[in-house]
Amino acid sequence: MSLLDKIKEPSDLRVLDKTLLPELAKEIREELIQTVSKTGGHLASSLGAVEIALAMHFVYDSPKDKFIWDVGHQAYAHKLLTGRKDSFYTQRTYGGISGFPKIAESKHDAFGAGHSSTSISAALGFAVARDLNGSNEKIVAVIGDGSMTGGLAFEGLQNAGHIGSDMLVILNDNEMFISHRVGAIAGYFAKLLTAGSIRNVEKKIEQFFKRMHFWGANIIKVAKRFKVLLFPGMLFEEMGFAYLGPVDGHDLFGLIDILSNIKQLKGPVLLHVITKKGKGYKPAEDAPTKFHGIGKFNIITGENEEKSKGGLSYTEVFSRTIVKLARENEKIIAITAAMPDGTGLSSFAKEFPKRFFDVGIAEGHALTFAAGLAAAGYKPVCAIYSTFLQRAYDQIIHDIALQNLNVVLAIDRAGLVGEDGPTHHGMFDLSYLRCVPNLTIMAPSNENELAYMLKTAFEINGPVAIRYPRGSGVGVIVEENLKILSVGVSEVLKDGADICFLAIGNMVEPTMRAAEILEKKNIKSTVINMRWLKPIDEKQVLKCAKKFKKIITVEDNSIVGGLYSAVSELIGSSGENILAIALPDAFVEHGDIASLRKKHGLDPESIARSAENFYRK
Repeated sequence: MSLLDKIKEPSDLRVLDKTLLPELAKEIREELIQTVSKTGGHLASSLGAVEIALAMHFVYDSPKDKFIWDVGHQAYAHKLLTGRKDSFYTQRTYGGISGFPKIAESKHDAFGAGHSSTSISAALGFAVARDLNGSNEKIVAVIGDGSMTGGLAFEGLQNAGHIGSDMLVILNDNEMFISHRVGAIAGYFAKLLTAGSIRNVEKKIEQFFKRMHFWGANIIKVAKRFKVLLFPGMLFEEMGFAYLGPVDGHDLFGLIDILSNIKQLKGPVLLHVITKKGKGYKPAEDAPTKFHGIGKFNIITGENEEKSKGGLSYTEVFSRTIVKLARENEKIIAITAAMPDGTGLSSFAKEFPKRFFDVGIAEGHALTFAAGLAAAGYKPVCAIYSTFLQRAYDQIIHDIALQNLNVVLAIDRAGLVGEDGPTHHGMFDLSYLRCVPNLTIMAPSNENELAYMLKTAFEINGPVAIRYPRGSGVGVIVEENLKILSVGVSEVLKDGADICFLAIGNMVEPTMRAAEILEKKNIKSTVINMRWLKPIDEKQVLKCAKKFKKIITVEDNSIVGGLYSAVSELIGSSGENILAIALPDAFVEHGDIASLRKKHGLDPESIARSAENFYRK
């Protein structure tokens, strides 16, 4: 039996011979590599945090003591140590365990997370609750250096330092944000690596001024204000934290000793830990960006083994088109929030380095930054995943739409995204965007239409949102000469006398296939590619309402607030003569997209079956 097989609960770890822990760390890494090679997942971050997880569980008493993992990319070892070793092979698969911490999944997951920069604020909530309850559990937050580019992390630090409750923040500094180092804070953390010599100088200076009894103490106070940018930890100390570090995050015994000592300290403490992303697996060490989030891969070569459907993905179409348009218009600026590779902007950055900006994990800043550029006469496009755009909702309304600025929101990963699950599904954007005044909303049905929409977006006077899905398109070749679409005008793809489908975006193609199935059952369908959610094609919708007794809306968005809601509001009808085929008013689980579509009635066969039942009713 392996050491890992013996760990059913963290308490089993604490009775293990301490000298065996490095071997356990090795087994954990092997399990991570083996499993993720089959399921895909966030490998590099979790490989780098193995010793942190082991040390935490060896020193603290989970679930009494609370561990809050930021994002959750680093928490795979934590899952293996908390009773999920036997089910770990199911992680991120349909019906299996989640790829992120999840309260409903384990008593050891104190707080769920799929978005960045939340751990410090959540940990402070636990700490204050403990203080109010009069209990004595320890609170530990683990946050990566990339997550420290998010403003929410600093809001949490500031408030935690002000309140002063006992809590520990472990800053896991792997010197690698999701794609690359971004911003001034990255340089600051890099300087911490030379902390030893700087801290010695600091100590000698302070001792010198202390000898000056009359005014030395005042000089020290002033000097501390200026040395925030010069000495390690001062930024955190000025915010009310006791700063410790930096320390080697792979020195397991050292971490255990340090955490044991920290348990005795009072007030907020920040432990700065230096780790290597991808530790223990050379392909991940050499290419940490590639292995941040990866599909199935060959362990020997490290090469991705997931089969492509062929053709371009929507992200690739966006990438090529925005570069083409930028060649024609020097006012076009591209902005992303720490995802240049994921959003397809790496090519833009290479060709137009002065017109590309990666702002770090700071979606709100990205949009207000874009608003400023637009107000100054530029044409900014912000490429952000649908799930992360939610974090900048106020900026969409207040800074962009209210001022009617031509900022283009390129919303990648709209609809179901698959294995990352409910924290990452982009199933709310049509709903939360439709109510915003001045905002134009489009959704392409194929690759060529996406290119058209990007061309059109820069011609519209005001903000524009284009939402498109993850993965390959339907196989349409993108035309060289892009045309400008007529605003608010839909497209009739198929004529039929029995029922009418109003479909949008990613659901147009499966709806057309559903119509073919119905055709064999002698049910003739009209299929309309809506293209625009706002302004919706009122003329076409009202025409359909007058002509057909049965109207069916199809969308990969929540049933609340999207296409179905817009059509129902327009024709003043629901229930008997209009059917919504959409995602439920609930959070959708994780799993492969095909399984999720089938379960929620969005595959062609399910659409056809629902339509036939509705027609014959």
